Amino acid sequence: MEVRIGVKGAPRELVVDSNQSADEIQKIVDSALKDGAPTVTLTDDKGRRVVVAADKLAYIEIAESEGRRVGFGAL
Repeated sequence: MEVRIGVKGAPRELVVDSNQSADEIQKIVDSALKDGAPTVTLTDDKGRRVVVAADKLAYIEIAESEGRRVGFGAL
């Protein structure tokens, strides 16, 4: 899954590729926000952790990972 995280006050979004399902990621985020946790922690497909302050979350977009584009093809 590709997870895009918008952070308040940051000009760019964070992008995390995760092996977790969309439902698992949503449960992690929902649980952290509902329980008043200070951070939301996700793990990427290489085992690295991404920790974001829960009160700084602007949005989280969860989508299927797209393959990398190669070349100069026209759409």
